[in-house]
Amino acid sequence: MAAEQGRLGQGLRLTDLLAQRSVPLLTPELPGTSGLVRVAEDDFYVEELPLYEPSGAGEHLYLTVEKRGRSTVEVAEEIARNLGARERDVGTAGLKDKRAVSVQRISVLSKATPEEALRLQGRGFRVLAAGRHGNKLRPGHLRGNRFRIVVRGVVPEAIARARTVCARLAETGVANLFGPQRFGKHGDNAELGRAILLRERQVRDRFLRRIALSALQSELFNRCLAARIADGLFATAIDGDVLKKRATGGLFVCDDPRADAPRVLAGELDPAGPLPGHSLFASRGEAARREQAVLVASHIDPESFASAGDEMQGARRPYRIAPSELRVEPAGDDALVVSFALPKGSYAVSVLREISKNDAEEADSSA
Repeated sequence: MAAEQGRLGQGLRLTDLLAQRSVPLLTPELPGTSGLVRVAEDDFYVEELPLYEPSGAGEHLYLTVEKRGRSTVEVAEEIARNLGARERDVGTAGLKDKRAVSVQRISVLSKATPEEALRLQGRGFRVLAAGRHGNKLRPGHLRGNRFRIVVRGVVPEAIARARTVCARLAETGVANLFGPQRFGKHGDNAELGRAILLRERQVRDRFLRRIALSALQSELFNRCLAARIADGLFATAIDGDVLKKRATGGLFVCDDPRADAPRVLAGELDPAGPLPGHSLFASRGEAARREQAVLVASHIDPESFASAGDEMQGARRPYRIAPSELRVEPAGDDALVVSFALPKGSYAVSVLREISKNDAEEADSSA
């Protein structure tokens, strides 16, 4: 997933990137660190956390690849050519930023040996490990991502401030918002998706249609999330909520908020917001009314979702996620390092914006 681009040596302003789809902070009363990220590529490190290990047997090579300054698609295509494979025989669990150091899995249907694959290297990438497995990697075949991010130009009290914020986030969780790169370089993917859905635009490119409609779903989710936080409903259950079991991923509808709210507070359950679509796991009662209000405010008729077919089936996404391995360390006179791991599909900006607050300049990465 391509990140918002900026010149090397400059950060990108978080307030600019999120201006049109702002989600309230969870720690507005705690002072931030300010600062810049991505002053250099090495300042942003993301490592994919695999869902499973290669079995050692099968037609597919699983390569652990470190890359920098290149997109996942570019590197995957070069690896396929070098191994004599077709592009369609390459698989990835997620797309990683071009402007970062990333470690991720890439699968290739190839008769090459793991030893041959280990010798592969090219501009901006190298193979760290190789093994065989029986199936192609598919999007989502990962547990999450581990981040190590340097923030430069922070205020003198930055370490103490960041650790205070992190202590709070470890207790409350963070908002599972969609980061700005989800909405495209110019921030207009969601609007294109709306125009496609309402048949105001005809787009024949299936990839572009899918990206645009997905951005529209993400925009609507962010608006539902923003309303929950603004109304003090981020970490509680309301009537008709779709609740997700954190341990198993199972979904059910809340019929008794008094019984379920303590389970949400304890981190056993998380309210799950809508990625709207025609086959969405339905909420009821107050939760359904809140979700409908967002659609009405966006001038979108739910009946239109069916016209998008498989591209807009709908899904549930938890409003809240729990960061793990959350640490803050000094990195010089005016810099700090923030390290943490997040579940798949979540964005580093969810944590960074709470630490740095609105003065931060940031560009994010996720898969």
